[in-house]
Amino acid sequence: MAASNTGETVRVIVRCRPMNQRENDLQSQTIVSMDTQTNQVMLENLEQTNEPPKQFTFDAVYPENSITESIYTDSVFPLVESVLEGYNATVFAYGQTGCGKSYTMQGVNTPGSPQRGIIPRSFEHIFEASSVAAGTKYLIRASYLEIYNESIRDLLGKDIKAALDLKEHTDKGVYIQNLTWHQCTNVEDCERLMDKGNKNRATGATLMNKDSSRSHSIFTILTEMCSRSEVDGKEHIRAGKLNLVDLAGSERQSKTHAEGERLREATRINLSLSALGNVISALVDGRSKHIPYRDSKLTRLLQDSLGGNTKTLMVAAISPAHDNYEETLSTLRYANRAKNIKNKPHINEDPRDAQMRVLQEEINRLKQELLGAGNTNRGNQSSLTDGQVSLFVLL
Repeated sequence: MAASNTGETVRVIVRCRPMNQRENDLQSQTIVSMDTQTNQVMLENLEQTNEPPKQFTFDAVYPENSITESIYTDSVFPLVESVLEGYNATVFAYGQTGCGKSYTMQGVNTPGSPQRGIIPRSFEHIFEASSVAAGTKYLIRASYLEIYNESIRDLLGKDIKAALDLKEHTDKGVYIQNLTWHQCTNVEDCERLMDKGNKNRATGATLMNKDSSRSHSIFTILTEMCSRSEVDGKEHIRAGKLNLVDLAGSERQSKTHAEGERLREATRINLSLSALGNVISALVDGRSKHIPYRDSKLTRLLQDSLGGNTKTLMVAAISPAHDNYEETLSTLRYANRAKNIKNKPHINEDPRDAQMRVLQEEINRLKQELLGAGNTNRGNQSSLTDGQVSLFVLL
């Protein structure tokens, strides 16, 4: 492994969506203003007219007329570039139900649209970069899971309702047993997986959002790169991992009027988001000897992204309406704490379990078998070797 950096803080950006139909019907007033030069958010409390607006400063702010293309170019592009260098990176969206988290992460499903989401843009970025990297072999795989009512489900598995177990390994860290991984050779492969997983996600209508996500989802892309060093002539493997996290929205029962199953879902969602808040608070406190990662499945899965070996970006989504003052203030305070978390990312070189190494060893074994068999069937040797080599994505 490359030497560890001294550390870098979690980057936090804030995006404010336009008023929605519900807020317009309620004749809501705008209480959020943003200064894109100083990256400040000002939040006004209409019930306390004698106090000045609360101010928060972040790494970047995106007002109501912003486009996802700008967010990607400014804040996400550098993270994905680092994944292609062998780092781990995480982008996660946080905020109240109906504030545009899924819209920012997945966006308009039209190539070329300025509102195309972070996830499909990441697909395009990775395959475009890998297509021009001469002399480097790529293996790109993806998984898609959700955490629903504290159960982990494989959105691409044969049985999407089966609960998967979280395990911990001394080398691999926290991982999910029996989670399926799917090889991708182009953008379309990734998009098909995302579409399939989205159809399997738990969603439901609430008063705040008719298509509310009732689960946290994590789309992960593993990129393994094998290239020959000009220094020693040996092949070196680097492995980068990109986690794209769409968190379920925080919500108050008094607003959603949730009952029955919806209420149970909301309770689980709020508990896991509260656990995430506790982890963030403990990390920035400086005095906490114990970080409560084990309090929820979500915090265990994000353990490496918060205080670990990962470059992390948090996208906080907010509403501009005065009706959502308390929720917006809570989101901004949450995000303000998160920007003080320090991670220690390093390049992942020569992982012991790198899938590319396993495939390369199989190719070498088959070559030796063919050579040992003599020259009786040179045609088969050439065909089989090429067939095995095609297990790699050669770009």
